[in-house]
Amino acid sequence: MKCRHLILSATVAAAALAGPVKADQLNDIMTNKTLRCATFADVPPFASPDAKTREMVGFDVDLCGAIARELGVKAEIKPVSVEARVPEVKLGRVDITVANLAYTKSRAEQIQFSDPYYLAKEMLIVPADDPGKSKSDYVGQRIASTKGSTSEMSIKLNKSEPLTFQDTASAYLAAQQGKARGMVANTMTTTKLVNSSKTKGKEMRMIPEPMLFQPIGIGMAKDQPALTAKINEVLHKLDDSGEINKIWDKWLGPDTEYKMTRTDKVAPLSELKFDPIP
Repeated sequence: MKCRHLILSATVAAAALAGPVKADQLNDIMTNKTLRCATFADVPPFASPDAKTREMVGFDVDLCGAIARELGVKAEIKPVSVEARVPEVKLGRVDITVANLAYTKSRAEQIQFSDPYYLAKEMLIVPADDPGKSKSDYVGQRIASTKGSTSEMSIKLNKSEPLTFQDTASAYLAAQQGKARGMVANTMTTTKLVNSSKTKGKEMRMIPEPMLFQPIGIGMAKDQPALTAKINEVLHKLDDSGEINKIWDKWLGPDTEYKMTRTDKVAPLSELKFDPIP
């Protein structure tokens, strides 16, 4: 009897050391009929409240909706701050993050990335009369960006001094007011700001040389192979059918203020040539 008790105790102890078995998140999504999706809180054209309805709209919102439809579930949009995109997934508060999330080594250590669905550039904009011509001209200079973003990382990599804010509008205002020599954001955002500056505020221009080049993917929890495989499967299907291009054209395409054409295809990270940042 004593021997049996010792064996049982050892088994319980081993199980405790091994830790709890992780639930199958894909199964939970299908059972609950809901895909919890984190997006930006207010970063158009990716995700922001509609001026009239106050409902979240944008490229990332539509992409999340398309993924949910393919899964046969409803999309539940959760607006989050820039720096909360990774923690929300890591803590299990959302199932996926669709928020212009660039692949970095530190993020990849915390969460799982899907196959990227487009390749982004971080661009620097400065006042039109600024004499700088390339990113090297801004080494050591104060540059504005959103906090916890790839934009902030690109500023540090350029050996410039980041001045960070909670949102894009505040970062842009700092550049407009001369509190920073310029501002870094993704191509779509900087293109819009440069265009709007021609009729409002201090005129800005874009430095042609990208500050950074990074693949953009969907963030998910680690150790969820079924969910990772399914999200990748859905992304490839949406890409092959032209649905991602359709969503892109709606928010970022030739008939929008951004006038951008998507030429990328969903592809594994291993097939892309890029230098991942820390």
